[in-house]
Amino acid sequence: MTRAPTPETLARLAAVVGDNNAITHPADMARYLTEWRGLWQGKAAMVLRPGSTGEVSRLLAIAHETETAVVPQGGNTGLVGGQIPLGEGDQIVIALERLNRVLAVDPDNLTITAEAGVTLHGLQQAAADADRLFPLSLAAEGTCQIGGNLSSNAGGLNMLAYGNARDLCLGLEVVLADGRVWNGLSHLRKDNTGYDLKNLFIGAEGTLGIITRCVMKLYPQPRVHETGFAAVASVAAAVELLALARDRSGNRVVGFELLHANAVDFAVRHMGQRQPLSAAAEWSVLVELADPAAGALMDIMEQALERGLVTDAMVAQSEAQRGDLWALREAISEAQKFEGGSIKHDVSVPVSHIPAFLTEAMAAVERVVPGARPVPFGHMGDGNIHFNITQPQGADKDEFLAQWHHMSAAVFQVVLLHGGSISAEHGIGVLKREDMRAIKSPVALDLMRGIKQVLDPKGIMNPGKVLPEP
Repeated sequence: MTRAPTPETLARLAAVVGDNNAITHPADMARYLTEWRGLWQGKAAMVLRPGSTGEVSRLLAIAHETETAVVPQGGNTGLVGGQIPLGEGDQIVIALERLNRVLAVDPDNLTITAEAGVTLHGLQQAAADADRLFPLSLAAEGTCQIGGNLSSNAGGLNMLAYGNARDLCLGLEVVLADGRVWNGLSHLRKDNTGYDLKNLFIGAEGTLGIITRCVMKLYPQPRVHETGFAAVASVAAAVELLALARDRSGNRVVGFELLHANAVDFAVRHMGQRQPLSAAAEWSVLVELADPAAGALMDIMEQALERGLVTDAMVAQSEAQRGDLWALREAISEAQKFEGGSIKHDVSVPVSHIPAFLTEAMAAVERVVPGARPVPFGHMGDGNIHFNITQPQGADKDEFLAQWHHMSAAVFQVVLLHGGSISAEHGIGVLKREDMRAIKSPVALDLMRGIKQVLDPKGIMNPGKVLPEP
């Protein structure tokens, strides 16, 4: 059990970072305590903004000694509440935004070393300045931080070709719960010397320690992108189109996004995006190839039209058109706000199961709330669907959101029947914490609790997140 920090403890913590970086005024703390969708409003005794690994180390040493609960926070863009302090205001937020330096770029070794508070866009830009690619890409990339991306094992738009945050990470520096610093900043792709400790912290959502530095993989910068948008005859046809695109492009597919008509409609009507095709379709896909043979995507689309997989298609003829297509995709999350309440699910199933999953999940949603509007979209190429549901037209928002648990239970049941995961890339946080009892075996939960006990014996690291109580 943690304890409320005494005035003396708060003074000791503040002294580590200085008065300017120890925030206690409610108005100044507000942006660290509110989840961007408004689902969680937290309370904290103090927000601390350390400027170095050494300061993080000293803060955790004090917190460990005094049994003060700590909530690590990156850009506060998380979607499951993992970054928000819970309880009565006894927890401390440690915000990593001042640890914002890119420390080294090695174009020959294809690595980049950075502090945890560097924004994802900042990391991408530093790589681009060295004519290299850092491929992790999310809608929140201008705000989210690489430490948070690693803590939640972010996926994003390019996972199909490059993997998720875990796949892109070579090494970490982590401050442990007791203030000790583990330096695992490896630049090696092959190091077969015992346990891979870094993977304990990637995806742990700050419950085991605080990531302060990382070494990430880079890739050669693609010279050519071919990007297109197509109306598909069905979701099953989209699966066939994905296989066709992989086969005929020499596996150059780096993006393959499935979009339901509601998702496109919302982005067009509320976010000023353009409808890419002459008419709306129930299902569409956005496809991107990197460094393909010239005209490969056009050939793929023509073959898809001949096979009846696609009913209409276009291939971007300029960077501006390509940008418009991706802007449409990235506008979907924000556009849903204008239609009222939205119950969101970040799930994954095997690609071959996506057609059946969507059919069954949409039927399940209708049974729970008749007239609810499914808004499925996302990274079909790796099986990750953001299966969101918008309230029925004219419905009461609060009444609809009150059905979140029942709706999620119905959707998760279908996910599990298809061998899927209830969290593909957003994490568990507090939103899905209790669902862990149903999806993880007792053995798995015992192992995770054992790891937590070893690394955080006093339970100060992000309490109430990820793991349900025994």
